[in-house]
Order: sequence, then C-alpha cells, then structure tokens
Amino acid sequence: MSNLQNTQILEQQNFFDVIRERRSVRVFDPSVQISREEITEILEQAALAPSSANLQPWRFLVIDTPELKQKLLPIAFNQQQVIDASAVIAILGDLESYKKAESIYNQAVEAGFMPADTAKSMVERMVGMYQSLPPEVIHQIIYTDGGLVSMSLMLVARAKGYDTVPMGGYDKAKFDEAFGIPENYKSVMLIPLGKATKPGHPTTRLPINEVVFFNEI
Repeated sequence: MSNLQNTQILEQQNFFDVIRERRSVRVFDPSVQISREEITEILEQAALAPSSANLQPWRFLVIDTPELKQKLLPIAFNQQQVIDASAVIAILGDLESYKKAESIYNQAVEAGFMPADTAKSMVERMVGMYQSLPPEVIHQIIYTDGGLVSMSLMLVARAKGYDTVPMGGYDKAKFDEAFGIPENYKSVMLIPLGKATKPGHPTTRLPINEVVFFNEI
C-alpha cells in the first residue's frame, strides 16, 4: 500500500472519528474562552457548506459577552449552556439573500470559475426567480440551507476539539426583539460552542435497514 493510500485511510478514519465523537453537549466549562479569531476560522470553514444557487443565505450572530449571554438566558428558557459556553452562535437566514447574487457570481468570474456573460445571465435569472417565489418557499430554502451550515459548523468545531449543541428551544420572537434582528432575517437555531465538562449523552440510531430504501418505499 502506498504512502498516499495510507494517508487517505488515516484522513478517512479521522473524519469518521469526528462524526462519531460529536455529541450534543449541555454542560460546558465556563472558564474556557474561544478567541474571536478562532470562532471566525470555524465559521469560515462551516460556510463552505452547500446552499441553493450558492446564495449562502446564512448569517451568524456571535453572542460572547457575559451581559448578552445573561440577556439570552430567559429567552432560551433558562438553559444553562447559553451562559457557560464560550459563545452562542445564532444561525440566521436572510430572506433577501438574492441581493448578494451579483457579488457572489462576480467572485466566481474573478476566480475563473465561469465566464462573465454566464454569471450575468445567472444573476438575472436567480434574482427574478427569488423575487417571485412565495414566502413559504423562501422560508423552506433558508431553513434547509441553515441546517446544512449548522451541521458543518458542529463538525468543524468537533474537529478542532470543541463541543456544541443545536438548540431550537428558545423564543424566536423574543430573541429577534431583544437582539434587534432585522425583519429580513429569520432565526434558524442557536448553537452554544465551548468545551464540555460532561460528555453528551450517548445515543442510539435506528437500524439503517429501517430508514434506507432502494428505488421504492
């Protein structure tokens, strides 16, 4: 077996370890502080997640001061992890993400990924389509894409030795009001980020043959 094959096997094993070791952690070490630079690096890697038309509708509000975490506590139904985690990442979805289409596709042109005329026609098509979509369809897109980036964030954090928990249990209306969330942003979830002092509970999964169907159900 070649050195390249050995390296590929080790990388694969490391990736599988990250998947297996990710747990929903609710007891964090309050003394651990993750720098804003490292949080930014984590989010930069997470943002490589796929999205509809590559419009990247996710927006991240990083809540990392004691005062703001205390403000969040009652909104999150007094779940202590929002206080003890180093930071809480609020995953938001931009209902007007299409407004960045021109910037996104111009970057693709500059990177040599597509011709300028192709990018121009795609931007025109995407903007026209998104402006005509019903609100419920736009909401579905941002929740789908928000879920994709959230999973990426949690795996990147675990690969860097940190822990997370996805939280849907909070008052989204009160959160939006308390933190001044613009109307075109919708809350997807909260993700406390830090270092566990108590491992997340081990869980089981349904047998794969109960959830996988080939060609027909």
